[in-house]
Amino acid sequence: MKITRQAFLALLAAAARAFSKPRRMAMAIDLSKCWKDRGCTRCAQACHAAHNVPRIPDRRREIKWIWEERFENAFGQESAGPAVAGAPVPVLCNHCEHPACVQVCPTGATFKRESDGLVMMDEHRCIGCRYCMAACPYGARSFNWSDPRSFLRTLDPAYPTREKGVVEKCTFCNERLARGQQPACVEVCPFKAMVFGDAADPSSAIAQLLRTRHAFRRKPELGAGPNVFYIL
Repeated sequence: MKITRQAFLALLAAAARAFSKPRRMAMAIDLSKCWKDRGCTRCAQACHAAHNVPRIPDRRREIKWIWEERFENAFGQESAGPAVAGAPVPVLCNHCEHPACVQVCPTGATFKRESDGLVMMDEHRCIGCRYCMAACPYGARSFNWSDPRSFLRTLDPAYPTREKGVVEKCTFCNERLARGQQPACVEVCPFKAMVFGDAADPSSAIAQLLRTRHAFRRKPELGAGPNVFYIL
């Protein structure tokens, strides 16, 4: 039986997908480097500017993709000794191995991408039920109570704005990864405190870092498997 060239190419592509090893994109944050300037907010500024994240004065309704928490709030009071108590810690969506948000979403608006482990959002499918917000143990999702565009001082036309009534969060700068770039927060950090890459690749910078330095994660006892690691 003859096979067409188109069918042959489709078979080759399917075979490549079957034998290719999925990537596991992860981030490591070296807090000792981050704390060289405890007033630095360049990572959050770059992230929010690149993704049209509005600056809403009402803290109860603010939208945030990356922000700071006190060390004891991020990791628990029992882990905060006098040397780190009160120190700012950058926090964001952890792109978990077993994301609770994905399990509870009734429409598939939030989903885990099997090719690289990113936990993504399709705002067009979001119905605003906020189940994902209730399920996320890290508070990494924000809900648009009002039109976010009315709070934007500047607008980057390269990234789509959201609408009232949907949830949004950090995507590890998926649009930049597609262009072979690093996440905006990683790129602007003056101290190179953030390292991002494929943790499943033993030769990657992040895999080597996690092998040679003691790293810890937020709330590991929950079994979510966060892919954001912290180093002291």
